[in-house]
Amino acid sequence: MSNKKIALTTGDSDGIGLEVTIKSLLALGPQKGIQFLLWREDTTLASKEIRKLDKKFKRITVDNLAEALKIDGDYLVDIASDLSPAHWVEETAKACLKNHLHAMATAPLSKTRIKEAGFKDLGHTDILKRISRTKKVHMGFIGDKFSVVLATGHVPISQVSKHLSFSTLTDAISHADYLRQQLPAAYKKKPIGVLGLNPHAGEQGMIGQEELLMFPELPAWAKEKNIPLEGPLVPDAAFFPQNWKKYSVYVALYHDQGLIPFKMTHGQDSGVHMTLGIPFIRTSVDHGTAKDIFGQNKANPHSMIDAVRWAVKFARLKA
Repeated sequence: MSNKKIALTTGDSDGIGLEVTIKSLLALGPQKGIQFLLWREDTTLASKEIRKLDKKFKRITVDNLAEALKIDGDYLVDIASDLSPAHWVEETAKACLKNHLHAMATAPLSKTRIKEAGFKDLGHTDILKRISRTKKVHMGFIGDKFSVVLATGHVPISQVSKHLSFSTLTDAISHADYLRQQLPAAYKKKPIGVLGLNPHAGEQGMIGQEELLMFPELPAWAKEKNIPLEGPLVPDAAFFPQNWKKYSVYVALYHDQGLIPFKMTHGQDSGVHMTLGIPFIRTSVDHGTAKDIFGQNKANPHSMIDAVRWAVKFARLKA
């Protein structure tokens, strides 16, 4: 194939996915050596909105992925589908796994739509794990100010400690190291900063034992793997602005420990979610469906712009 193919899924039809995707493509324009395949629902409204892209792209409309994959050249392939958005993600993941696609970027998809499709998966990540048969997957977030990898995902706060161990932490650090190596040169040589779990990073065991159980062996392991590492960092001070340039990536031990500072800092103006550990490239927005502003042309596209931009970057690096 002469072009690297990237599939864009637009999520819930009554959410902002199609809006932010169209705005992203208009902002970025055609990308050299890249062909976009755009999944959207086959509705009159969607067909009307998608015509906005004709200002910058040569568009061809088909109704399924198999036909879309046959098309090469300088075209935006518009897939007007009658499948559920959850099935778009599943079909795209299968095509990525077979190297028929080089990357995928996803707009928000609600758990309700996934359930309505008959899937048992709780979200995008579970669909991707099932298709790729991958067990160890981590959520990564790339921002203009700093980047974060979560050692645990959607785990109740009461169970976080049970899900943490030396091996789960090293798995997360390994994925953070992959992300570190993809970041701009200014960050590649900087260490990964690993947060402690407890206040004051445990205060030598006076406020919890988790740090004493997980961290003592980390320096030797990191040296063997040639991974620059610092930690445990005190969680309530780690994200001070003066610390952002000290680290290539932060590893947060639970969901909100990393995402509260990330989202408060980056807001809706930047930030992209990347699934780390699966054998293909998937980027995504770092926000939800925002159905309360559907159809109002108010959605901020910056996260989707970042998601598409990073998908393009990774696809170009892919052999």
